[in-house]
Amino acid sequence: MGEETKSNRNRNTALVLIGAGLFLLLDHTIGFFPILAIILVLLGIHRVRSRKERKGYVLIGIGAVILFGDHITIVFSIVLISLGLFFIRSKQVHKDDTYMQKQKLVDSVRLGREPWILRNSSTWYIIGETYIDLSLAILEQKETTVILQGVVGDVDIKVPEDIGVAVTASISFGQIQVANERESGIMNKLVWQSPNYELCDHRVKLVLSYIVGDIKIKLL
Repeated sequence: MGEETKSNRNRNTALVLIGAGLFLLLDHTIGFFPILAIILVLLGIHRVRSRKERKGYVLIGIGAVILFGDHITIVFSIVLISLGLFFIRSKQVHKDDTYMQKQKLVDSVRLGREPWILRNSSTWYIIGETYIDLSLAILEQKETTVILQGVVGDVDIKVPEDIGVAVTASISFGQIQVANERESGIMNKLVWQSPNYELCDHRVKLVLSYIVGDIKIKLL
């Protein structure tokens, strides 16, 4: 027991020393406030994933303000470009005007805990998360198109095997995972279609695009 306690103490001491060294190194190279901003953003993402959305988004927002406070014009430009591309893509993908369109600064979407109607839609936000389970979705059309786009996004979608799905996903920084396919790093794009897509009675097209994001689409 004593040996185990001593081993844990030595390990903790080593981790503290490594952490302190990394902090001093990063502080010397990029400065204290950028480090603080990155830590806050990472804590915020962890909070969001732990379903403490409000606190998580606050931390992400504070971190973003600290990180980009001196470059607010660049940030504002990125937001405007992202929103403009969203409107263009919505018009290109949705061939008529019978679709729902929503824009928000911060958003948290959770669908699938009870029966719900899936319709053609386009959603954009600066920072947000989207959780969709299509198992209980009511599909009124043979083919439904869903556009999700924004600056920073965490997307988790579950699709039952009886629904055909076609995915077009792109992320500037982050990762995309669809079934067994995965892309991560910088400037990622993944186009994927379920093998039974053309044979399914109901089909869903997913068009996803974020500057920074984590996209996961799981087949049930």
